[in-house]
Amino acid sequence: MTDHQDVSLDWMSGDQDELRPPTDLRPEVPHPARMYDYYLGGKDNFPADREAAEKVLGLSPLVRISAQANRSFLQRAVRELAAGQGIKQFLDIGTGIPTSGNTHEIAQQVYPDAKVAYLDNDPIVLVHSRALLAAAGAGNATVVQADLRDPAAILEDPEVRKVIDFDQPVALLLFAVLHFIDDADDPWAIVRTLVDALPAGSFLAVSHGTADFSTPEQAAKGPAVYKTATAQLTMRPRADVLRFFEGLELLEPGLVTAPAWRPDEAPKPTDAETAIWAGVARKA
Repeated sequence: MTDHQDVSLDWMSGDQDELRPPTDLRPEVPHPARMYDYYLGGKDNFPADREAAEKVLGLSPLVRISAQANRSFLQRAVRELAAGQGIKQFLDIGTGIPTSGNTHEIAQQVYPDAKVAYLDNDPIVLVHSRALLAAAGAGNATVVQADLRDPAAILEDPEVRKVIDFDQPVALLLFAVLHFIDDADDPWAIVRTLVDALPAGSFLAVSHGTADFSTPEQAAKGPAVYKTATAQLTMRPRADVLRFFEGLELLEPGLVTAPAWRPDEAPKPTDAETAIWAGVARKA
C-alpha cells in the first residue's frame, strides 16, 4: 500500500453500509500498527512506515522474529482460552492490521458463535478489519475505534456492548499494545479498570516488548526510532510487566518469553531473539 487511493479502494471492497471511510491516515507519519504489519511481511503500510521499520530492523534484525513470535503467541493463547478454558467472548484491544489467524478465526474454530470485539485507534486498521469481517460474514465480531487510554469509554461503548456481555466471562487481549502507553498514562491503572469490569472466570492475556535481553545501546536506540511515530515505545522489564497480572492467577508456565508460552513445538529462537514477555491469567 503506497497511497490514499489504495486505502480507498480497499475500503470500497467491503460492504459500504457497514464500513466507514478513513478520516486521517497521516501516511507521512510512521504508525506502530503499520510498522508491525511490515515486520510481518504485510503490504498495508506507507513509505514512512517502512523507512522507520527498516531503521528498527537495522538496530536489531531479530525484531521481525519477535513480531512473528508475538503473532504465534496470540493464536495459541486464543486457542487455549476457547478450547481449554471455555471462553466464548473476546475483547481484543490494539488489534493491529488484520493478518491470517485473527482472534475471531481461531475462536470460532472452537465455538462458531464466539464473539469478538476488536478495538484500535488507527483508521487504517479499522478500514481493513471492517472489510475483512464483511467479506468473511463474521456476524459475531465487530470493529470499534477506541483509545486504550480511555478504558471507561471502551467499557461503555454501545458497539462493544452489542457483542460483549459483561455479565459472562470475557478474555481481555492486550497483545503488543501496552508498550505504546507511557508510564505517565499509568498503563497498570488502565488494565485494572478493564479487569475490574470483568466477571469472575474472565482472563487477561498480555504480550509486551522488553529490553531485558538487549545491550544498553540497543535499549536506547530502539525506542528512539518511534519518537517520530504516532505512538512512543516504552520497553519494560519483566517485573513491570508482571504488575499487569496483580490479583490474577497466572496460567502455567507463567510470564515467559512469547515462544516459551505453551509452544506447539520446541522454541527455536533464543530469549534475546524474542524480546517479548507473554502471559495469560484468570480472574478468580
